[in-house]
Amino acid sequence: MLCSFGNPNTIGNGEKRVSAMATKGKMFAGCTVALVTPFRDGEVDYPALEASVDWQIAQGTPVISPVGTTGESPTLSHEEHERVIAVVVERAAGRAKVLPGTGSNATTEAIRLTKFAARAGADGALLVSPYYNRPTQEGLYAHFARVAESTDFPQMLYNVPARTGRNIDPETVERLSKIAPIVAIKEASGSLDQVSDILARTNLTVLSGDDSLTLPMLAVGAEGVVSVVANIVPRDVSALLSAFERGELAEARRLHARLFPLCRDLLGLAPNPIPLKTALSLLGRGNGEMRLPMLPPDERARESLRRTLVRYGLMSEGA
Repeated sequence: MLCSFGNPNTIGNGEKRVSAMATKGKMFAGCTVALVTPFRDGEVDYPALEASVDWQIAQGTPVISPVGTTGESPTLSHEEHERVIAVVVERAAGRAKVLPGTGSNATTEAIRLTKFAARAGADGALLVSPYYNRPTQEGLYAHFARVAESTDFPQMLYNVPARTGRNIDPETVERLSKIAPIVAIKEASGSLDQVSDILARTNLTVLSGDDSLTLPMLAVGAEGVVSVVANIVPRDVSALLSAFERGELAEARRLHARLFPLCRDLLGLAPNPIPLKTALSLLGRGNGEMRLPMLPPDERARESLRRTLVRYGLMSEGA
């Protein structure tokens, strides 16, 4: 029966299964880096990808999330998407958890990618809300429920209405939270009221999908972030999370204020990952290559980003 895991009247063993699976969401608490996909001459640069995984692990990043928006997944072929997942899993080799993006606006494709991630040895799947076709709330529920029924594999919903054109309403999230494989949600609606509503309705692990809102979201009950800025300063992002967890609120606020200009420019000067890849190239950690329709920023935006990196202390004034 379609969506049987989501039956709100489930009792007994079904409720225990949902509760047991929900605890798996805690393994994604903390800092998850939304990893870039490096390119060279139009092809995925797999050696650079492996080096990026090694660098993140050396920095102490606990969870790596490849092939999401930051990883330019819309421009990857199906073969490339799968190979990036496999390479990251193999390179991480258990040293960090791997949470690849496996979402699609086609339910059958999301199922295929999620099953592949499970077979490849990933620790869970990040499933963006279907984009462009803008389903109803019932359609969203049926989509995620069908994916969850396809494999007993931890899954994180990803709500980013600015990119998908459709919000996953808290009522829909509540229904989905009763389906055992759905253990967490990356919330990028920009609404603290929505985050609070989800936390009041469910026991899902909630992660910030906006770097600049990480501290406010922690204050209402979120447990981490899927971070773009962690591609550059993962230790600083983790330090903010740790300070909040220890109850050192003044230190958490200080780190938030320090990170904020970097978060603002990496996500505000141009669509992600244009500023991020440009910043990495300015720091000598990549060539900045993107795939069409993404293009490098204009010189004004590039200079603004350079000044932000200088003020943060990541570059010298004359660099």
